[in-house]
Amino acid sequence: MQFVDEASIIVEAGRGGNGCLSFRREKYVPKGGPDGGDGGHGGSVYLVGDDALNTLIDFKYQRFYQAESGRPGQGRQMSGRAGSDLVVKVPVGTTVIDEDTLEVIADITEIGQQVLVAQGGRRGLGNIHFKSSTNRAPRKTTPGTDGERRSLRLEMKVMADVGLLGMPNAGKSTLIRSVSAAKPKVADYPFTTLVPNLGVVKLGMHEHFVMADVPGLIEGASDGAGLGLRFLKHLTRTRLLFHVVDVAPFDESDPVEVARAIAHELEQFSPTLAERPRWLVLNKLDLVPQEEREARVAAIIEGLAWEGPVYRISAISGEGTDALVQAAHRWLTEQRRLENEDEEAAEREHEMRERMEAEAVARTEARLGRRRKRSDQDEDDDDFDDDDYDVEVEYVG
Repeated sequence: MQFVDEASIIVEAGRGGNGCLSFRREKYVPKGGPDGGDGGHGGSVYLVGDDALNTLIDFKYQRFYQAESGRPGQGRQMSGRAGSDLVVKVPVGTTVIDEDTLEVIADITEIGQQVLVAQGGRRGLGNIHFKSSTNRAPRKTTPGTDGERRSLRLEMKVMADVGLLGMPNAGKSTLIRSVSAAKPKVADYPFTTLVPNLGVVKLGMHEHFVMADVPGLIEGASDGAGLGLRFLKHLTRTRLLFHVVDVAPFDESDPVEVARAIAHELEQFSPTLAERPRWLVLNKLDLVPQEEREARVAAIIEGLAWEGPVYRISAISGEGTDALVQAAHRWLTEQRRLENEDEEAAEREHEMRERMEAEAVARTEARLGRRRKRSDQDEDDDDFDDDDYDVEVEYVG
């Protein structure tokens, strides 16, 4: 299935039914009076989180969603039927943004979480409501109102415990293939991974965690270079980052400078995300001669002034990967225990996620704003003139 993590849709709630103008007319009931019923309320549009979905691909082919309108009222004080609500399923981890105002309407992070995105129109009133002592035969009714119509942008962020961070060809896809059942594409050229991949790392009967592999980053990713800005947002849902560094790059680049560039892009995108626990994972040690490994590892650690956990692995052979995932599982288990037992720890985690979300949304708004500005400039620069197609024909005798 194709992975689609961004989509634009239009939702329109149903219109309310009109009120009815009617008078009671029965053979043995003189002066029956008004009996026009009310219309029905228009149906509303809701989005609901569904864990069976893991992509927004359905919204690529259907972009317009409309709820049912209410029926008009009838005589004998009969109200019209209300329009049915429309419930649209979206993947858990979807952020809903109003494209016109760039306001974040909701962040759907739980299964079954339901969000109203378009309010149905109000029903119209029948003439029975306007009867009074001075107006025994009112001919006044009110029409139903239009339902709300909105243009929405859906942005999905994968829900994972561990996120893989690194340059293209650092070996992230090979690592997730090595420790889970996920089978992302692997090749010897940059940007092999074009969409995020999720893998479940199983360590026992009821022991597992989810790992996310996102496309490789390059310098300038936080400003939209490469694929970075679009996929950095997925890392905001993770608890732990594996910073995968190629210790033997084929282009002979400096692993220290590469790692620094990635850390810089992370901080530019979201300072709070940069505060997330990050482990240094030195990959492709199998390409370094045995006698040179320790010296190269020490040089990278010293160059980065790294003080956090360091793991030496060879993802393709599996060397060191078991120790890495076991340590990650212990760390994640301990974090969950702390949050369950300590309200302050749970509150800190909640606040941190809110800050990351706000920073990611600000980046998204800035990107959409730049895109809109470029579009407006392109329209202003259009100096097409009908005279451009005037052709002067010269006949030569």
